[in-house]
Amino acid sequence: MLTIRSVIFNVCFYIFIVVAMITTLPFALVLPRKYGWQVVRFWGIGSLWLARVICNMKVEFRGEENIPDGGFLIASKHQSTWETFALVPQFSDPTFILKQELMWLPLFGWYAAKMRMIPVNRRKGQKAVPAMLEKAAIAIEEKRQILIFPEGTRRPVRAVPSYRYGIVRLYKELNAPVLPIALNSGVFWPRRSFKRYPGTVIVEYLPPIEPGLEPDVFFKKLQEVTEDATERLLLEAADSNQ
Repeated sequence: MLTIRSVIFNVCFYIFIVVAMITTLPFALVLPRKYGWQVVRFWGIGSLWLARVICNMKVEFRGEENIPDGGFLIASKHQSTWETFALVPQFSDPTFILKQELMWLPLFGWYAAKMRMIPVNRRKGQKAVPAMLEKAAIAIEEKRQILIFPEGTRRPVRAVPSYRYGIVRLYKELNAPVLPIALNSGVFWPRRSFKRYPGTVIVEYLPPIEPGLEPDVFFKKLQEVTEDATERLLLEAADSNQ
């Protein structure tokens, strides 16, 4: 039954995204960005609904009182595709830092350009950082929320942490608070697996790390608070499945 539900969900999930992109494209491209974001939120909310109805995969958000006002950085644990769409509806005007190649994709790239995502040309290495920082600074001035996955890519549940130092550069240069996010999505939507498991994905917004810390102190603190909270949420998921 799990396999059948997973197949049905995956088919519905990708069809929903493609159909939604095509049918809402004229509105998203013509309307001002702040209205176009409602289309993106619709994708996220619709996908969460499909996961709940088909796979009995629910979601619980904790710590909303920790979300700062205005512009700030969001540093999220990255275990699954799930958080790439599920976190979007939770913020007023978010933007992602993403690899430049994604901007070239039909439909998705058009939306990403309209919503002023922040592309990074990884081939340029450190030479790409100044352009990224310039666009990120503009986003903070506009009181937007910059969502970044500090590990750069999805990591298996309980994999050895692999945080990249780019988050430190952003923290130092932008002088903005950082909101760490812990989650256990990988338990229910595993990396590189088509199976979708029933249960409750928990997302926890941790107390923000204010600007002004020494880079190495910030880097260590971000990893410690995120990994400790993530391990607690993984244990909670394991207990609920017993």
